[in-house]
Amino acid sequence: MTQSTINALLRPLSIPLMAEGALMLLCLIPAIHFHDGTTIPILISSLFTFILGLLIYLTFDRNREHISDRRIPYLIVTSVWIVFSLFGTLPFLTTGVVHGFIEALFESMSGLTSTGATIFSEVEHLPASILFWRSISQWVGGFGIVLMVLAIIPSLGINRYSLYTAEASGADNQGLSVPVNITIRRTLTVYISLTLVFILLQMASGMHLWDAVNLTFTNISSGGFSIYNDSIASITSQQQYILALTMFFSGINFSLLYQFFTFKYKKLRQRLEQFTFYSVMIVVVILFVVLSLHFHSYYDWETALRIGVVQTTSVITTTGSVVDDTTLWWTPITFLFVFLPLVGGMAGSTTGGLKAMRIIILLRNVRNNLRNRLHPHVVNPLRLNGRPVAPQMVNNVMVIFFIYIVTFFVGLLLLMLCGVDAHQSMGAVAGCLSSYGPGLGASGGFGSYAAFPIMAKWVCVILMLMGRLECLTVLVLLFPRFWKK
Repeated sequence: MTQSTINALLRPLSIPLMAEGALMLLCLIPAIHFHDGTTIPILISSLFTFILGLLIYLTFDRNREHISDRRIPYLIVTSVWIVFSLFGTLPFLTTGVVHGFIEALFESMSGLTSTGATIFSEVEHLPASILFWRSISQWVGGFGIVLMVLAIIPSLGINRYSLYTAEASGADNQGLSVPVNITIRRTLTVYISLTLVFILLQMASGMHLWDAVNLTFTNISSGGFSIYNDSIASITSQQQYILALTMFFSGINFSLLYQFFTFKYKKLRQRLEQFTFYSVMIVVVILFVVLSLHFHSYYDWETALRIGVVQTTSVITTTGSVVDDTTLWWTPITFLFVFLPLVGGMAGSTTGGLKAMRIIILLRNVRNNLRNRLHPHVVNPLRLNGRPVAPQMVNNVMVIFFIYIVTFFVGLLLLMLCGVDAHQSMGAVAGCLSSYGPGLGASGGFGSYAAFPIMAKWVCVILMLMGRLECLTVLVLLFPRFWKK
């Protein structure tokens, strides 16, 4: 690589590191308030991360030339997520709440990718600073580390649209009518506004500020980390419904929400098919789950409705918050909850999975192919929101779908080779790849991944990263041609 390319790669790494150090510094507030004894370790972690980022910035920030190398965005995005996760282990390691590096990396990667899988079985015993670090890392990761940086500092010497698509490859980029930095800032405004609104709603319901901040951070980001051992089962019914609403909004395209809140209703039609598919899917699954819980598991109607609504919304939006031990539910529901997160919410939301837009394109492509078998001479273009979808986009969706399937089965095989049984392996791969978190068996329900072998945890860490960046951004780095001049 040339010196300018190295500068272009390292410069964007410095700003996230400084931001991460500043976020760690915020964890001093609960550390001091609750007297949890972690003030010095958190301060050391924060200063080390911030100073290193500052040194990189001062050393490599002199070259301002624009870099047009199309490989750089993929390198930057993947590197930022890996480096951010590596330094995110410092609070866990310096406070001594984990036994080894892989446990710290697992928790850090899970937090920043908003996966929600955890190696802690007793989170209520964790220091307040660590609980807050888990929550704030999910809140930042849910929106996107690189996107957050671009919203604050638009100019990095790299094409903003390339960075945007490399990190948010599931975003609805068709017909982007405004500059990327404006789109990012608008969606960030919606994200922050929703966070504040739901924190206030939780406080109005009687929840303490500490609980409201942590639970809102982890649910608006589709993360699912909790400050309680039983996730969200112990909070009141009203508060659970508020969290369900929080999760529902987290699965909606943020650009659509911006247009709705700014009364630009004419532009809403461009994404209404996604929203309709997403909403109908949630309603249909909720009906099936509620009826199953009442007639098969004999829950009363009020309980069946409450936990059916909250848990189903959590699953489809890949949040991972748990209101009841789903491993004890009727087996068809349990396995339905394994594969539903692979669908996810709308493109351009905080959710994981393939996204509703891609599922619609997949289904309509199948429908068109069946029609063409009956009427081979009829031209029947695939449409989304009334507009034809470019063949290249259909091809991209098919490729991503294929890669997801291959990654799923390769991950399944690797976990079984690591000594995890097939039942738990299936749940873990689906949970980590879709960013949902909870799996099956010991890692499902209110359980954790603590008992997984070390190598299995490494596999899960890789699956989380690939799931968050939707595989392609990571896999393209593995091609030998990528590294040729």
